[in-house]
Amino acid sequence: MIAAQPDPVPESSAVASLFGGAKGGPTALRILLGTQLRRLREGKQISREDAGEAIRASHAKISRMELGRVGFKSRDILDLLTLYGVDEPEKRAAYLDLAERANSPGWWQKYNDLMEDWFETFVGLEEAASVIRTYEVQFVPGLLQTRDYARAVIMLGHPGATDEDIERRVDLRMTRQDLLSRSNAPKIWAVIDEGALRRPFGGPEVMRAQLEHLIQLTDSGQSNVQLQVMPFQYGGHAAAGGPFTILRFSERDLPDVVYLEQLTSAIYLDKRDEVDHYMMVMDRLCIEAEARKKTTKLLQSYVKEL
Repeated sequence: MIAAQPDPVPESSAVASLFGGAKGGPTALRILLGTQLRRLREGKQISREDAGEAIRASHAKISRMELGRVGFKSRDILDLLTLYGVDEPEKRAAYLDLAERANSPGWWQKYNDLMEDWFETFVGLEEAASVIRTYEVQFVPGLLQTRDYARAVIMLGHPGATDEDIERRVDLRMTRQDLLSRSNAPKIWAVIDEGALRRPFGGPEVMRAQLEHLIQLTDSGQSNVQLQVMPFQYGGHAAAGGPFTILRFSERDLPDVVYLEQLTSAIYLDKRDEVDHYMMVMDRLCIEAEARKKTTKLLQSYVKEL
């Protein structure tokens, strides 16, 4: 719990009026709070170095706080608010309330020993996203994988892992999929290269079940899942550079984020021009790829070939 807080203020007043009733997982709330602190600092034309001195830290810590990459201490928040001229008790209480919620552990914390920091960030952003658009070249997207297919993919990437670790990694992936059935489920729009659908991970039976799962998703009319296949016959296309994911959030102060996963790390892009470029590529992919009905027929043909 955050210490040394003023008397709590109902969310319907201070918090809701200042942050629009901000919701979402702790990762998104950390980014939101960091963005607000950066705006306050820049509004007062205070350098990161001076802000760091105010909380007995370096400018690097201020940078990490403003990017939402670290947790928040109540003492630091209070000192920064004082430096930035935020004196109203209700506003200070709202910032502290947001910091407390941003510091709360997400459901994925119990898997911390299995996840690198860069992937933990992605899981948190995925949990908070309202729209997830993804292009995949080698694998079926994690949110659309069956348990057996997920196990085969995870074993490929972690050949030295114990059976227990493999199953926990599979559990993590399956738990991520819970967001598809919640009341405020995000819109999932996936374009999958044909190559990913022809690699029989886990053997023909596992792959057949995976393809049938995708067919069920496309045939069920599930409004929050849109699936398209990019067939070989179209040759080159807009996303020749490789797979990527674009995450969009309902909070107006959270920028769109492009996620680029590498072998042992990941890159997160949120600059407007970079995101716009990937958004343009994704839009072109969706135009070039097969529509839903043709995608279903393609998936059915792949099943018959197994």
